[in-house]
Amino acid sequence: MDCTLFHKRQPVVSIELDDASGTIRKIGAVYAQEHLPVGVSVRHGTVDRAALNAWWADRAIPASRSGIREALEHLEITDTKLLLPRCYGLSLSDQYWICPAGSDLTWDAVNFFENAFSDDIGDVLFGSRKQAKVLNFSSPDNTSDGNLKKRWKIIDGCRCLVKGGSDPFRQQPFNEVIAAGIMERLDIPHVPYTLMWDQDAPYSVCPDFVTDELDLIPAARILQTKERPNHVSTYRHFVQCCEALGIRDIVPFLDRMIALDYIIANEDRHLNNFGLLRNAETLEWLGMAPLYDSGTSLGYNKMPAAMRSEKDVICKPFKTRHVEQLQLISSLAWLDFDRLADVPALIEQTFAGSAAKRYVDTERVHAITQGVQRRIGNLQRMALTNRPAQSVSAENDVTEDVAAAYSEQTMQ
Repeated sequence: MDCTLFHKRQPVVSIELDDASGTIRKIGAVYAQEHLPVGVSVRHGTVDRAALNAWWADRAIPASRSGIREALEHLEITDTKLLLPRCYGLSLSDQYWICPAGSDLTWDAVNFFENAFSDDIGDVLFGSRKQAKVLNFSSPDNTSDGNLKKRWKIIDGCRCLVKGGSDPFRQQPFNEVIAAGIMERLDIPHVPYTLMWDQDAPYSVCPDFVTDELDLIPAARILQTKERPNHVSTYRHFVQCCEALGIRDIVPFLDRMIALDYIIANEDRHLNNFGLLRNAETLEWLGMAPLYDSGTSLGYNKMPAAMRSEKDVICKPFKTRHVEQLQLISSLAWLDFDRLADVPALIEQTFAGSAAKRYVDTERVHAITQGVQRRIGNLQRMALTNRPAQSVSAENDVTEDVAAAYSEQTMQ
């Protein structure tokens, strides 16, 4: 399939897609090098095809998504990358898309920010068995990231992401609400989350914070804008990359993100789970995106005893343990602990109701609450010492840039 990769209305590069694998087989003329996806380089006039293929593959639903094998079988498709051409590669996270050769399609006619999209693919991803031959594939669900069951819905005119949780506790949707509540109390820029129920199962709902003028660029791609020397830590390299792009106040933002992730014991703030915003037309960097996707936290898959011990809590994106990542914080002067006094009530309220108790019982709620209070207390003691951040080394850096695959048991 011959087509042109567009960035909104700007043609970027001509490509040839392999019909069998969905990968980019050939790259042709380059029309606007500066509009290539971040991290895709051009050397001696030649686009790095491997890098562009990696970016293209990242647009596809991950193979680790809950229920994806069953969905692909129903759709009679062998690979999630083959879904991308069916929706022209369109997303609700940026402005890139592909236009088939000889087509008169335009951005204004096809983009999902301004035009309605089909619920068919979202329905299939949520377990529906609609007839594959009559499905409408025009959906941003074909380009949604992450392992948990999720879909896009237009609710009261707003593009919203609906996301479920993993068995047996289905806790991630509740965690999103709690994390958003904590960030609201601490004035940390964040995406708001609410809880909804469908067929007795909990789901989190959040509005799309990316508009038709913006690109969300994950931190993993920002790290590719400069080569990292071996002696420079991932944290320091990310800060340097952002500063080179003209982004200010990176360190204060990271201070808040690291502190928040410690409070909620977040285990999955990988490098595709936070990022920067950019104007899609002018390519002006606008700053850090609000924090989102904090559900894999608060002992989401652990028993209460394991929550209390915290021995097996993993950490991302800069270190493998929260106690080490906390050393990267430059200041806690911004953290008003008095505003966290009602967080136990926030947790209790979020898990209130008989429906929630079927997944998260009283003992589990108590363990979650006690853990959050304990970690807030630890941060308070840390703030009282007024201890400056220690030197940042590359030792024990997180090397995996994508979300860890959920176990087969967890994802069923």
